[in-house]
Amino acid sequence: MHADSTVRINSGLINRITAAKVTALEQTAEALHTDLVQSQTMPRRSGTLQNTQTFVDYRNSQKGSCTIVSSTPYARRLYFHPEYNFSKAENSDAGGKWFEPYIEGEKKDFARQVFKERMKALGGL
Repeated sequence: MHADSTVRINSGLINRITAAKVTALEQTAEALHTDLVQSQTMPRRSGTLQNTQTFVDYRNSQKGSCTIVSSTPYARRLYFHPEYNFSKAENSDAGGKWFEPYIEGEKKDFARQVFKERMKALGGL
């Protein structure tokens, strides 16, 4: 038995998918950041932590990684101490560990779903 086959690589499609995955990753990180702010779970007094000092860092998006950064000196202390008596005046669900719903909670599939939707839209797949 003898079989012949021909493989054709569609470089244009590969390049389009590669570009789409980077854009989809960046848009997914931005969507997660937006959802986090809208969920009103970050402690908020003046809005600095939530609105100006928490942002998406895209520096490694070409390598497949985006990071949501909170750059205030007190962010770590607030995040890892949910036992603090957080004011609910500005954000009704304020507390520590505000990323937990996205890691182990009810929103654990949020990033995966957004990425999937964005890849379909951007990659045409």
